[in-house]
Amino acid sequence: MAVFQLDDRLWFPDPHLGEEDGLVAVGGDLSVDRLLLAYSHGFFPWFSFQHRKEPLWYCPLQRFVIFPKEIHVSHSMKQLFKKHQYEITINMDFEGVIRGCATAQNRNEEEGAWLGPDIIKAYTELHRQGFAASVEVWDEDRLVGGLYGVNLGKAFFGESMFSLVPSASKLALIHLAGMFEQLGGLLIDCQLETPHLRSMGGRFIPYEEYISIIHTR
Repeated sequence: MAVFQLDDRLWFPDPHLGEEDGLVAVGGDLSVDRLLLAYSHGFFPWFSFQHRKEPLWYCPLQRFVIFPKEIHVSHSMKQLFKKHQYEITINMDFEGVIRGCATAQNRNEEEGAWLGPDIIKAYTELHRQGFAASVEVWDEDRLVGGLYGVNLGKAFFGESMFSLVPSASKLALIHLAGMFEQLGGLLIDCQLETPHLRSMGGRFIPYEEYISIIHTR
């Protein structure tokens, strides 16, 4: 097992050679071209912006994903949707969502916080070029939750979500799954397992199955 040092060239090593926790490489940059290459092979950057400048690149060999058709919608969430209490939009306020994800519950002040200025700048540029998308949840004109991620082909790579009111991020994810399935999307990559995502249908699949899905045309 090894961690590879990236350079100015656009490349990533074989993820099977990385560490058990999925860490495979360090270095490089957060350019659009490198990020697109990374996601197309299952890599994503994850590093504490308070403690380092060079990105760390992860590619776990067991991938935690949600298949849009398998999204679990609890009875309470069905009732919340029926109330029409919140409006849900797509790509109406990407900057608001990514900054909400960074600062909700003072996340940016926590030890190990990863959504810092460099990540915000890089993914905002991805959005500007049409490769990153956001889902917003509104209470009238107030942004109260949402999520953002990278969309390549039939896969959506979720990056982060936030809620300022109960269940706002769940509303965003359920809306994303329904819309994505209608558009032919096959997989939502959750990156990391959480009880919240497992309760909504998340499960592990092996890297080989994962990579075959994200390369589906």
